[in-house]
Amino acid sequence: MLSLPLRPAGDAPLSVLALGAHPDDIEIAAGGTLLHLAQCHAGLRVRYVVLTGAPERQAEARAAARAFTPGADLTIDLHDLPDGRLPAAYGEVKEVLEGVARSVRPDVILAPSPADAHQDHRTVGALVPTAFRDSIILSYEVPKWDGDMARPNIYIPLTDDIARRKCELLDKSYPSQRGRDWWGKETFLALARLRGVECRSRYAEAFSCTKLVLL
Repeated sequence: MLSLPLRPAGDAPLSVLALGAHPDDIEIAAGGTLLHLAQCHAGLRVRYVVLTGAPERQAEARAAARAFTPGADLTIDLHDLPDGRLPAAYGEVKEVLEGVARSVRPDVILAPSPADAHQDHRTVGALVPTAFRDSIILSYEVPKWDGDMARPNIYIPLTDDIARRKCELLDKSYPSQRGRDWWGKETFLALARLRGVECRSRYAEAFSCTKLVLL
């Protein structure tokens, strides 16, 4: 397995755009990655964009964004498009993403997969490549009842401390989700452990990338 360092172009700090259809999508799928990047990259720049969310959920998302990017230069954009109905709001989703694309050129984008079983995730994932054409797009995975886990091709190893810190911050940041039968560190650590096995690490988060230029 070939390991490639994640570095910004030129001398600027690494710039990351994290996109979520709902509050908690980003942290469930890539919270460990954000914690890892914040630890490894001085001056990390992170732009958070979440498409849906009632006021209570938006407050949770704002707190989570800050907790998962300690020390980073963080910008947070929260929108209130209709939860569960983003396919019907296709034009509005596209407008939000294109607006972000006009204001930032990230090195790396963390986004839902266009193959995700959830219609909101799938809509965002399908539109990301149309708005961003010069960034690495890492499509993340979110465990769910639908059982749509795919075969990833990009792995980011996580230390034990980061994997467990992710679980702690998820529970602290999103109290509204604690009663759900799928929520909890057993779910999050189980998936991270499986992905770790696949890349010879204790824990990992996994992504899919459909296009990558190697120089």
